Amino acid sequence: MGSIVLNIIKVIGNRLPAVHLVAASVCAVIIGFTLMLVPSEEVSATRGDLSSSRSSSQETLKLDLNLNKDAIAPATPERQNATLTDREEIPDKNTDQVVATNAQTTPEPASAEPAPVPAPKAENWVDYKVTAGDNLSTLFKRAGLSARDVFIVSEATKNSDALKRLYPGESLSFLIQNGELKKLKHLINPLKQVLLEQDGDSYSIDTVEKKPDIEHRYAYGTIESSLFLDGEKAGLPSNTIMEMAALFGWDVDFALDIRKGDSFRVIYEEKKLDGKVIGVGKIVAAEFTNQGDTFTSLRYTDSKGNTSYYTPKGESMRKAFLRTPVDFARISSNFNMKRKHPVLNRIRAHKGVDYAASIGTPIKAAGDGKIIFRGVKGGYGNVIILQHGNNINTLYAHMSRFKKGLSVGSRIKQGQLIGYVGKSGMVTGPHLHYEFQVNGVHKNPVTVKLPHADPVPKSERASFMSTSQALMAQLETYSSTQVASAE
Repeated sequence: MGSIVLNIIKVIGNRLPAVHLVAASVCAVIIGFTLMLVPSEEVSATRGDLSSSRSSSQETLKLDLNLNKDAIAPATPERQNATLTDREEIPDKNTDQVVATNAQTTPEPASAEPAPVPAPKAENWVDYKVTAGDNLSTLFKRAGLSARDVFIVSEATKNSDALKRLYPGESLSFLIQNGELKKLKHLINPLKQVLLEQDGDSYSIDTVEKKPDIEHRYAYGTIESSLFLDGEKAGLPSNTIMEMAALFGWDVDFALDIRKGDSFRVIYEEKKLDGKVIGVGKIVAAEFTNQGDTFTSLRYTDSKGNTSYYTPKGESMRKAFLRTPVDFARISSNFNMKRKHPVLNRIRAHKGVDYAASIGTPIKAAGDGKIIFRGVKGGYGNVIILQHGNNINTLYAHMSRFKKGLSVGSRIKQGQLIGYVGKSGMVTGPHLHYEFQVNGVHKNPVTVKLPHADPVPKSERASFMSTSQALMAQLETYSSTQVASAE
């Protein structure tokens, strides 16, 4: 190191005056002294190997000095606008260290998302189907509840219709916690349920009713054997077939008049809940062709909410009397004033019509009226006689039993159940003997002219005709689609 300094002095001395030479000598001495104090790379490396912790302390000190220098440096525009990206583009010996330190010491921002809300605890309901002979006591016992629970629930519902009747196929659902009945659900049908919920020492009652979605369905068919069998073959539900028979029962005797080749087409309602079929509704429009005559029935609801069925011209489909008081029976003996009695074996007028049917077949009232006789009447066996107005009576004989709750003086509606087919009295087999009397004179029930009920009121004519035209167009549209599909 000393030889280097002397050489520098010699060079300077050869080229500069004496005063300058003195100044240069002083500078050379200072530079040489400084270089002697700075360790060489080789020494620094050795010191680093021997005392790494000391080197680490020195680096930390240098880092702190740099940070302090930045902190006290004047805030120039360049520094104010500088970003981390700027520092990466303009290298600085301390930049990497500053970035690393910031990454280690700057905490990440806390998450702004709210804490998740825990899902509600599932309720453990236990369901029991109502079977024949079940009541509240049997079902509560099955659920592990006591007679006291039955009493409390009965007291809570005594002033309502809730749980008054339980029918097979329905269900009761229990929510029991720590041995206590918290909730009770009576599922009457998919559209109606009653919910009881514990409220202190009693239970609150809430009836929940849902409205189904209504869609129209179309069916058609040709009679090959019977309305019921061919209706099922066409895809009609049983209830719809029975309703169709009732609609046309005033004009068509399905026991006597129906013929092979007769046809029908029907638009009816289908009920859906959550996309699933849960039942069928009423017939919207129907047409039945019998022996070349076509009968059409259209449903109409008036401005007061009353619903009935009419012909396309507005005449009521409903007659004052049903043509046949039993469904799908066959006539075993016609009206004949000179018939030979099958038991007495002598000529004896048959003043009515016999409908052969199995024991227990329902018998319906032919028209509105009241019961003027109920009991046993000689060879007729069990008999009910109805009076309709002042001049018409109908008689129903050979019943196996009467409908419960009916007695002399009871008011009866057309189509109401009054008894069941049997073979009481002087008979050879089960059947209904049906008579129709006008002013005391027997008339043939099959051929007697039956008066219509009231037509559409004049105030409703315009509204009805609009509905009638729409329904007839709908029938034709479905029929055209059917023909196109068949081709």
